[in-house]
Amino acid sequence: MVRRIDVTGTGGVRLAAWEFAEQPKARAESERAPGVLLLHGLMGRASHWASTARWLAEKHRAVAIDQRGHGRSDKPADGPFTREVYVADAEAAVEQLGLAPVTLIGHSMGALTAWQLAAKRPDLVRALVICDMRASALGAASQREWEDWFKSWPVPFATLADVRKWFGEDDPWVERPSPARGEFFAEVMAERADGWRPVFSRRQMLTSRETWVYDAHWEELAQVDCPALVVRGLDGELGRAEAQEMVRVLPRGQYAEVSDAGHLVHYDQPEGWRTAIEPFLDGVLTP
Repeated sequence: MVRRIDVTGTGGVRLAAWEFAEQPKARAESERAPGVLLLHGLMGRASHWASTARWLAEKHRAVAIDQRGHGRSDKPADGPFTREVYVADAEAAVEQLGLAPVTLIGHSMGALTAWQLAAKRPDLVRALVICDMRASALGAASQREWEDWFKSWPVPFATLADVRKWFGEDDPWVERPSPARGEFFAEVMAERADGWRPVFSRRQMLTSRETWVYDAHWEELAQVDCPALVVRGLDGELGRAEAQEMVRVLPRGQYAEVSDAGHLVHYDQPEGWRTAIEPFLDGVLTP
């Protein structure tokens, strides 16, 4: 089961969220369960967390949110899309939905939002899962690569099968066929009059990314006081050495890795992802 909830973010931006439940529960029972907020990465959406949220809902109150500019949330033409507003939006979601003390589970950009919120509001955050997000600065070259990559997309796509094939096989960034990657991007496409296009603005995605890609984020990582698990896919963007340094910098850091997984760890290997994070969650979330 899933229940749609709207949250009011910074500047009145409407944020769409979904609360997942494995089976019908009394509202009071659900709201007493430990809260979990799932934060997707750049270009993602709340529905990418559906399989994770459903097993989480067996023990916890699991909510996934479309961050501003993504999914069914508002996409204000002029933003802002700064780090500060993404963090403030997540903070608003935790407070308005009564999730505190919350466990934040974030992928990529969503993981950065999660640890920045944990550093800013330790009173709200019980625990943290960081999935395949680097703390080091990526630099100007990385941003230029993304600009060129967005220009290479053959939009509009004629069919969803074309979406799956291009992102799963034909995209020059794909080193080997990845059906999971194709499915991931099919989830963020919508049919228009001329074909299938992304539900987000690529310009807004670049604007969001440039607010964090030039900076390192080690200082905020060191300010996270709660238990934190750093998870990487063995073929992802976060290397083992950097991941282990992140664990060292985190006051209460732990490490896990998922084999045969790339950047989209929870999509590539959902069972391996669950195996990696469930013991940590059981340790910190058991009432």
